[in-house]
Amino acid sequence: MHTLRPIICLILLGLVACTPVAARYSNELFTDSSCSNTLGTNMHVTTHATLFGTGRVRLQDTYLSPLDYSGPQLFIFRSLERSTRLLDSKVLFHGEFRADISSTQPHKENATYLGGTLGYTAAWLYGWTLSQRFKLCAGPQLAGLVGGLYNTRNGNNPAQVYLETNLGAALQLSYSLRIKHYPITISNQLGVPLLGAMFTPAYGQSYYEIFSLGHTDHNIRATHPFNAPSFSDRLTVDFPCRKSILRIGYLIDIRQSDVNNLRRHAYSQAFMIGWVRNICIIPPLRYEATR
Repeated sequence: MHTLRPIICLILLGLVACTPVAARYSNELFTDSSCSNTLGTNMHVTTHATLFGTGRVRLQDTYLSPLDYSGPQLFIFRSLERSTRLLDSKVLFHGEFRADISSTQPHKENATYLGGTLGYTAAWLYGWTLSQRFKLCAGPQLAGLVGGLYNTRNGNNPAQVYLETNLGAALQLSYSLRIKHYPITISNQLGVPLLGAMFTPAYGQSYYEIFSLGHTDHNIRATHPFNAPSFSDRLTVDFPCRKSILRIGYLIDIRQSDVNNLRRHAYSQAFMIGWVRNICIIPPLRYEATR
């Protein structure tokens, strides 16, 4: 039964994404031909995507327990992509909000981790057209994350708080093709944090000591690939579904650190499904000239 739950969730989300309401809503906003006729080469399009994901995660946080915990995890992603005026408009801005929740247990199933995180990533990607179908984008990204983990069994130090920020690199490769008359876009997005900072207690240090007694012990630590090797990789496929644009994908997210004698890791895998909306932006001066 546990193995059927992610499949059932994906099927239900797919039905929602392909409803006539979603199709009509997307059709009103995605009007390439009308925008092109009105704006010519000045057309600007912003891409909004909403994705839901379901999968599994394997957690370890030695501040709470030396054991590995595993269980289901749910995601939601909201992203925005638009062109900028940087470098002759060859730079794309990509912003994404992410939220996830999880409920995990160790092998003996005698305790439970309840966890969740909120994160935001902003990336500026310079684009190269490698061929008529291939496009490569790369650039810097800024990311921030807040969250927490609660162990239902621990009486002393039952919770852990996550506060992180980092500067990294982002890479995106996309491939466009047509199957009969249907346009398909396949994309792979990779994000790697390079330099950042995180809040963490020291080994054996309680939050009461930090916030009530003021006993700090290098609780803000620098992170880099040697003490916090992490990455996020996402493969997505966009294709038309009725008059909407459906996106499905697969996510691998690796977050780990070894700081202040405490080890953490969160290994996530998830299937994702959602929809994409392309909105035409009318430049004010051009719009006034066409009235």
